[in-house]
Amino acid sequence: MQHKSKDLIPEKSILKTILVIRGQKVILDSDLAALYGVETKRLNEQARRNIDKFPEDFMFRLTKEEFENLKSQIATSSSGWGGRRKQPLVFTEHGALQAANVLNSAQANKMSVFIVRAFIRLREMALKNEKLALKVDQLERRVSDHDEILIDLVREIRRLIEIPEPKGKKPKIGFIISGELKTKL
Repeated sequence: MQHKSKDLIPEKSILKTILVIRGQKVILDSDLAALYGVETKRLNEQARRNIDKFPEDFMFRLTKEEFENLKSQIATSSSGWGGRRKQPLVFTEHGALQAANVLNSAQANKMSVFIVRAFIRLREMALKNEKLALKVDQLERRVSDHDEILIDLVREIRRLIEIPEPKGKKPKIGFIISGELKTKL
């Protein structure tokens, strides 16, 4: 799929192509090739020819299990030629930028800016989610502390307003004169 510079893909579309594999945000070789306007075969060929520019934290090949898991998650179907012969390569943010450099095309250079911005946007969103999760945890702790305090307060109030039940007979009120109780009226 070839893109002309005038119809560059918006950030939201790029965000959809970014996956998390092995704890890293990556783009599949086929998605990156489409964004850069080249065939996947050509992208991978250039990466292999310049392998010293792609350390493992820039690019790595998926294991068979990772690829099977990925296919089941995104429900990909095989192409008319029976699908891929090898597991795909995936590129991290730095690898995607390096791929643009080795492809050395105007389309790849322009798209790499959008791809880097999409990765930055993902980091910002993750940071906001972390902050939100932290605030929810703090709120939960604060509310649970308040619940205990409120429960204790209600118990104390009940204890204070409780009228104790008399035990046994109610004592008579009056004066006792030589063994007899005389009430004063």
